[in-house]
Amino acid sequence: MVDSVQGGVQVGVDIGGTFTDVVCRSSDGTVRFVKLPTTRKDESQAVLQSVALMAADWGIPAADIARFAHGTTVATNAVLERKGARIGLITTAGFRDVLEVGRQMRHQMYSVVLDGETPVFLAPGARRKEARERVAADGTVLVPLDEDDVRRAAAELVADGVEAIAICFLFSFRNPAHEARAAEIVRAAHPGLKVAVSHEVDPAFREYERTVVTAFDAYVKPVIDRYVARLETGLERAGVPAPLQVMQSRGGLMVSEVARQRPVRLFLSGPAAGVIGARMAGAAAGIEDLITVDIGGTSCDIALIDKGRALVRSEGVIDGYPVRVAMVDVNSIGSGGGSIAWIDRGGGLRVGPQSAGSEPGPACYGRGGEKPTVTDASIVLGYLNPDYFAGGALKLRPDLAEKAIRDHIAGPLGMTLEQAALGIHRVLNAQMAEGIRLVSIRQGLDPRRFALMPLGGGGAVHATALARDLAIRRVLVPRHPGILSAAGLLAAPVEHEMATAFGRTLSETTPADIRAVLDGLDAGCRDLMALERLDGAAVTVRYAADVCYVGQSYTLEIPLRMDDPAPLDRLYDDFLVDHDRVYGHATRIPARIVNLRAVHQAGGGDFSEAPPVATGGSPEKGTRRLLVAELSGPVDAKVYDRAAMPPGFTFAGPAIVEQADTTTLVEPGWHGAIDAGGSMILTHQDA
Repeated sequence: MVDSVQGGVQVGVDIGGTFTDVVCRSSDGTVRFVKLPTTRKDESQAVLQSVALMAADWGIPAADIARFAHGTTVATNAVLERKGARIGLITTAGFRDVLEVGRQMRHQMYSVVLDGETPVFLAPGARRKEARERVAADGTVLVPLDEDDVRRAAAELVADGVEAIAICFLFSFRNPAHEARAAEIVRAAHPGLKVAVSHEVDPAFREYERTVVTAFDAYVKPVIDRYVARLETGLERAGVPAPLQVMQSRGGLMVSEVARQRPVRLFLSGPAAGVIGARMAGAAAGIEDLITVDIGGTSCDIALIDKGRALVRSEGVIDGYPVRVAMVDVNSIGSGGGSIAWIDRGGGLRVGPQSAGSEPGPACYGRGGEKPTVTDASIVLGYLNPDYFAGGALKLRPDLAEKAIRDHIAGPLGMTLEQAALGIHRVLNAQMAEGIRLVSIRQGLDPRRFALMPLGGGGAVHATALARDLAIRRVLVPRHPGILSAAGLLAAPVEHEMATAFGRTLSETTPADIRAVLDGLDAGCRDLMALERLDGAAVTVRYAADVCYVGQSYTLEIPLRMDDPAPLDRLYDDFLVDHDRVYGHATRIPARIVNLRAVHQAGGGDFSEAPPVATGGSPEKGTRRLLVAELSGPVDAKVYDRAAMPPGFTFAGPAIVEQADTTTLVEPGWHGAIDAGGSMILTHQDA
């Protein structure tokens, strides 16, 4: 499959909270794209609409599609909106409350009212059952599994209306026999029930984290199964011959059949695709160190690419809860073009996390929204062309934007309309700048040595203001920033990852011990790869180990180079370097390997596009009066048509650069140039 796509049409569809982005690449390198409103009631409908649009508007029949890659927010939204399945949980006797007790760690120590910080909503007490069994820490059986307990617990949960059951026994990552047998019993008695078992979802120590991720897997499994089934059926009816591929949270694709088996790995599917697309665009422009800011209608996703490599963390956070699944290190905040501006009880201006989304959308959409948003502020400040929003697909109403800001912000705060709009942008930019500091300084990296890359429909509007706040002197705006997440789907590799607990100090293990475990992980990855129809494509294999000092609680993922003459010595040295970078110190004291990981990849890494060709004519479209935060009054900015800007074209701010998928605000003091590949590079005059 990977080798065959070069001769056909490749399609990437990324669903966001407001828009669904569609990218279509023909075999000659021609790229077409479109933004469709996300169909929130059934997100698969927007995906299927894109297939019909390609045939009707672009003359591309469904039968010509050789690759169909998809990034989805369905799993994440199911958690955020509490619309997952009704599930039950079966645990070792005496440990039914692990999910509720958690680690007793609180992020808010001094609140007057303390809310629970464990995901009890997944399986409240009445839907948590026990089975008598016990496996010791070394894997030996202390108490045999009571199979009648399992049958009784499953029957009670099914009678309570559950759609899925999660099974999590103590130390099952050491000896999974009891969990495997319990799953057999449940599936035999209730064939239509979805089952998630912890030794398959997360075979690692720490029972709370393992219970949480297994429960989340069960929670989203029926939702993902129904969604993927609708999508597969719709694509088949539309005549699309290509298998459906789905983006995982760590930045690789998997066929939909595997996605149904491992749904918890779909968290951050869309943001991961954006990071892959950014890495691709950065490589094309010769820039390896990037901070990406993906601003859509609902959220802002911030990530860091260091030396051409996207940072991946072994545990993510969804809605404040730990989810131990490998994810691209993305910091998501509720700051987007549709984020609603409001006044708190203390009279302070706030922006987000509530969003107007696409239904009804910002006030300027004219679809019934009355609350002021960031997009409304951008209209008031002159940054957006009301007649050319989303390539002219949506005509905006400046009068409604002005009314919303005047009624809800300017009037109550005693400000002018323009002051209120600038205030909204300042607050949003401050929130995003803090998010950028978290993904850079937290990793021991200075943001000033990186270039800033704006993505999404709203990223380029805020890019130079963010760069100014962070003392970043270079901004890279790719050719199609508004749809780069969808393009990233077509540059992503097919990837599968397996991990397992190891739990030995470096001094008491050998390369042969590690090799034996990795062989088992490789076998699991090969089984998953066999479902991908790769047609003999080359597969690359990488290994990693989660390492920490003896007695330390948290680990760092370190590449494990088994081809090195002394792999354990190399692992320890690399651990010391990373520990010093992240924590500011490193000492040559004993360390241990907590988990081992194997990652198999095939394809990906390329999204070749035909060289840019300017449309001809003058790039200048006139001037527009606008306000920027650092100036006291309005300025006249030149407006450019990016499609008419040839490679080598240069210009200076203040300026507005318009294109179908985004608008770029270039503040005074910045200079722009179009490189040979069509990317726009903005540099500050002090650089």
